[in-house]
Amino acid sequence: MSWQLADKQLNSRFLIGSSLYPSPAVMQQAIRASGAAVVTVSLRRQNPAGIDSNPFWDLLRELPLELLPNTAGCHSAAEAITTAQMARELFGTHWIKLEVIGDTHTLQPDPFGLLEAATELVRQGFEVFPYCTDDLVLCERLLEAGCRILMPWAAPIGSARGLQNPSALRTLRARLPQATLIVDAGLGRPSHAAAAMELGYDGVLLNTAVAEARDPVAMARAFALAIEAGHLAFASGMIPERDFAKPSTPTAGTPFWQQEPG
Repeated sequence: MSWQLADKQLNSRFLIGSSLYPSPAVMQQAIRASGAAVVTVSLRRQNPAGIDSNPFWDLLRELPLELLPNTAGCHSAAEAITTAQMARELFGTHWIKLEVIGDTHTLQPDPFGLLEAATELVRQGFEVFPYCTDDLVLCERLLEAGCRILMPWAAPIGSARGLQNPSALRTLRARLPQATLIVDAGLGRPSHAAAAMELGYDGVLLNTAVAEARDPVAMARAFALAIEAGHLAFASGMIPERDFAKPSTPTAGTPFWQQEPG
């Protein structure tokens, strides 16, 4: 499953979050079980001030994966830009998952603030991973601003509803063939992740569905298998849905000894 994400060659299409786990130890075990190549971290939710003595950061350092800092909790472009700049200094990476929240109830991204922040951060040399809705025009504008990766939601963060608008996600994949598309937010079951990958998406990012499961380690493994299965299914060429039956053993061309007697 080797693939190219920005300037990195990765062996997993699973991107996983690092918050909400019952303990740092369980977080580490679940991330290991996921086989994920990228883990997201939030400066606002995990205080980086004690980064040299915090067991959370110590456990993350032991994992052989890429860090993707995010701007979770930011509600304006200016706030997100400042947080991204801090993340680059602390983690030594130009990758940033850009979140600019417009609605506190649904955590829906603010499209105007998101585009403003993305434009400026690209100008500053960041590789911007914008968390966005499945709106085609917004996604096109983000690409025009210099983003190479888009992270449209499946449903509101933590809702576990799965793909609320598969038609819109399918349209994004068809209309933006050169973009790296990663479904982010709203997935609750491994089958949701498989469905996203079957649409031709390049990867899946999730957190809550694993971290809040009764057994986060086992659930992380389940999602890893589902993501791999969905990607393999898409790459193998799935047959189209039909409005009629098609026998798997047609009479025509069947040897006479296998046909029913007349």
